[in-house]
Amino acid sequence: MTEKLKAILWSIALPGFAQLLKGKYLKGVILIFLEFLVNVNSHLNLIIIYNFQGNIGKAIEAANYQWLMFNPCLYMFAMWDAYKNAKGETPPYLFLPFVFGAYFVTIGLIYSPSFKIGQMLIGPVWLPILFLVPGLLVGHLIKHLLLRLKIY
Repeated sequence: MTEKLKAILWSIALPGFAQLLKGKYLKGVILIFLEFLVNVNSHLNLIIIYNFQGNIGKAIEAANYQWLMFNPCLYMFAMWDAYKNAKGETPPYLFLPFVFGAYFVTIGLIYSPSFKIGQMLIGPVWLPILFLVPGLLVGHLIKHLLLRLKIY
């Protein structure tokens, strides 16, 4: 397993873990503190529990969207930072998939109280996760276009 993959996986576990493992203690502690601050104020753990129990209405009701909308940027920044600072080459424009992933997840959060597939609400956990995929794809597409056009 590469150092870059390890960094991404530790960042998915909790933003700041990869930074701590890399010896970037101040940055790691700040990211962990921010994650706890956002998690508690957005009621994220309760939202996740309600979603997994299939109670999407309660999850939407429990969500504090003003705080929850910070989470995608915090997570994606922590993952990008961990990847960028891990051992190995970091290609140009690698930040773009992370940035567009954060944008699209945020859009998924915005629409999660009302977006339905058929008659089913997807909710504030699964809809943002579904929106991550096109965000990453758009980011990779733009990255490849910029590289192909040799814009550095």
